[in-house]
Amino acid sequence: MANFSAHQGIRLAGRGIKNYLVDLPLVVSFEVTLSCNCNCRHCDLGGPVRDERQLEPSDYDRLTRVFNPAVVQISGGEPLLRKDVGAIARAIKQANGLPYVILVTNGWLLNEEKYLELYEAGVNQFSVSLDFPDARHDEFRQRPGLYHRLDTTLPKLASFGHRDIILNSAITAANLRDLLGLLERAMEWGVSLSYSAYTPLRTGRQEYCVASDDDMEVLRGTVRHLIELRKHNDHIANTEGVLLSTLKFFEQGSMPNCKAGQRFMVVMPDGSLVPCSLHRQKYGSRREMIESFTRHNECSGCYVAIRSFSEPSLLSQMKGLPHFAKQLLVRNRAPARS
Repeated sequence: MANFSAHQGIRLAGRGIKNYLVDLPLVVSFEVTLSCNCNCRHCDLGGPVRDERQLEPSDYDRLTRVFNPAVVQISGGEPLLRKDVGAIARAIKQANGLPYVILVTNGWLLNEEKYLELYEAGVNQFSVSLDFPDARHDEFRQRPGLYHRLDTTLPKLASFGHRDIILNSAITAANLRDLLGLLERAMEWGVSLSYSAYTPLRTGRQEYCVASDDDMEVLRGTVRHLIELRKHNDHIANTEGVLLSTLKFFEQGSMPNCKAGQRFMVVMPDGSLVPCSLHRQKYGSRREMIESFTRHNECSGCYVAIRSFSEPSLLSQMKGLPHFAKQLLVRNRAPARS
């Protein structure tokens, strides 16, 4: 049985609508550690963080009740470096099955035991990063053997039948011509795939930006192809609207009207509030963050997954509910592992 029922999906939609109306965040990302066991070329984190002050699981229970988000990300750094990550997930999940909990990981520490622990703790989705459909992924993440580990582990985890593993691939100039290959790998492993847009805001590395005329033509053709494929392919997690908006971001080189701090926000390992993982100014309260940052925010330099989910208008969100309901039905029809 899948880890999120259609009834809980209705509750989730109701919470999302309520949060729009009362101005609470749709998504909160709990960055439970900034330590990481990779050193990715498109990220500013990597390696251990010494003497990091970390919240306790009970703190995440309290913060979830305060912000009441529809969706929570447990992220980092690499969240599986936290020995108590299962306790954190249990603290976040409420008795009514909400919020929808996503664990974001590079997958190096993800195995059957950890997967089942987190599934039982209430994690609804495992978002596993994949940049290339082969061992080039190791070099990009600077972690030898990572691709082989994913290639070995993810099909085993997918065989449980929960349909809760989604690969996340940031589109870069380096992997642009591998986007369909990444989808083929997801299908081979029995998992889904979500595309997001690379931004140089973390590292300043412009060489990974999709910018040349030739690259843009490749991207346009690929997006058109993906939109056609998703009509009969349940492995593509992005909606058509998100795919088109991602293309628009690359064509414009920007995406205005960011709602960081309002529609979504980040809680750092020590409990401080920041608007997003790309702007780490710390604030004492969400009200202060909205007044000091969100209302004057002119940053347009990203279109990452958390934005694509939380920023559409209420009407657009309502139009997207049938797709979400379809995904739940597909997942709940998935056979359990024998």
